[in-house]
Amino acid sequence: MARLRREQLVRAALDLVDEEGGEALTMRALAARVDRQVSSLYNHVASRGELIELVRARIVADIDVSAFGVHPWDVALEAWARSYLTAFAAHPNLIPLLATTPIRDISTLEMYETVIGSIIDGGWPERDAVAVMRTVEAHVLGSALDIVAPGDLLAQAGVPVELVALRSALDPEHADASGAERAFRLGLAALMHGLRAQHAALPH
Repeated sequence: MARLRREQLVRAALDLVDEEGGEALTMRALAARVDRQVSSLYNHVASRGELIELVRARIVADIDVSAFGVHPWDVALEAWARSYLTAFAAHPNLIPLLATTPIRDISTLEMYETVIGSIIDGGWPERDAVAVMRTVEAHVLGSALDIVAPGDLLAQAGVPVELVALRSALDPEHADASGAERAFRLGLAALMHGLRAQHAALPH
């Protein structure tokens, strides 16, 4: 039997969450997936918690932070949000799992250090920096779930005829304008407009 590598475990764990959800990620289920005894997994990871952090690191590696320190805080934050969305829209089942476990992965913390540093260097008070970041992050994660929602989640065919405004707005001819990706862009633009306005009102 081929030697098991930690990278294989992380990939298998990610596949398991993608297919069955975060609650399905147990050491027993993972062992079955890689055809090993549960005890052998502990040669590679100390616990389920460590495994989750390795999966977190795998996703964070796909989030581009290169705009920070090169472009102004707002431009960099927008670029980060778009990359963040791409990374998590590919793995939406990870969102509730990673959002409900303490962050210990150093690469994730380093990403946040980069983002927060840019926000503070851009003139935001230190006390507001995390809130600015989390405002954008919350929009990204909500949008990632929205993008993978069923196409008929909110469809004209399921709306009673007496709900005239909603039925009209859900006309299939508006599909391109009302989809999740445009909602993300519209929401991000609105968020950034509001943040820029608040930034401009800060004492300098």
